[in-house]
Amino acid sequence: MPQNKIPRRAVLTVAVAAAAMAGFAPSAFAQDKWPSKPLKIIVPYTPGGSSDIIARILSPLLSEQLKQTVIVENKPGASGNMGADQTAKANDGYTIMLCDVSALAISPSLYTKLAFDPSKDLKGVAMLAYSPHMLVVHPSVPANNLKELVELSKKSKIDFAVTAMGSAPHLAGFQVASLTGAKWEYIPYKGGSQAVTDTIAGQTQVLMNGMLATLPFVQQGKLKVIGVSKATRVPLLPNVPTLAEQGATGFESGTWQGILAPANMPKAHIDKLSAALITIIRSPDVRARLAAQGAEVSTMNPAEMDAFFNAERKKWAAVVSKSGLKLD
Repeated sequence: MPQNKIPRRAVLTVAVAAAAMAGFAPSAFAQDKWPSKPLKIIVPYTPGGSSDIIARILSPLLSEQLKQTVIVENKPGASGNMGADQTAKANDGYTIMLCDVSALAISPSLYTKLAFDPSKDLKGVAMLAYSPHMLVVHPSVPANNLKELVELSKKSKIDFAVTAMGSAPHLAGFQVASLTGAKWEYIPYKGGSQAVTDTIAGQTQVLMNGMLATLPFVQQGKLKVIGVSKATRVPLLPNVPTLAEQGATGFESGTWQGILAPANMPKAHIDKLSAALITIIRSPDVRARLAAQGAEVSTMNPAEMDAFFNAERKKWAAVVSKSGLKLD
């Protein structure tokens, strides 16, 4: 063999070794192409709610950004915990979840048993938007403000549609009752869309739900708004007072829509997703579309989102403790 000719096998061996020493093993090159197959966004609620609306606004835009198909899949059940559990246990690197982050933060203190630990098994990717809760009633209910509704609840049977037992709207309703002395019976549903439908039909009389999914029905006259749960009045409804203004002193609540991923998803993928999502949600078109429905773009990066989740977990644990509510 000529001295200046090196066997092909030796060349390959040296190349692989050099790549490994540089921290770029062959598998790392493949990771640079992520995502290389469809990405799935799990929405752990029924279609038509705030999370579902935002997921379907974002999915085609995220698909454009990542040059890959993005699928939205509804997985309702157990107040969102069924879909969250599926996301937490996914190990394909292509499954994420869009949900009400506060609702997820409630679960550890509410449920006696959880098949997953939200703090350990899920990672924040990006916070996207916030919308206050709206307290609404069927148009036939003879109350036009919180004081009248509280007085009515003491005289008549009032059914309060709960989007899911132990959800943020459920506990918000409990807080309002605790602060004002209102009395109503909680009627549980598997998601916000059915709770809204039944309240529109008059099968339930009162509903607390995210503004994004509820405002259109108020604008159509199918529901009557009593108040909003924001600290200040909502620009879209300047004449509607906050619940705090009406006697629920210091009360504020709402839905925080965000994306979470399994804890085993590589940081590089989470960072790539976070950057893409924040770019999309901050775009003028998406911002205007959400604002027209009562939602505010409110972004957080992964680290900020994890810190927010931990703070929400502590906040809602105190509310759950006071309510005495526990679920299996």
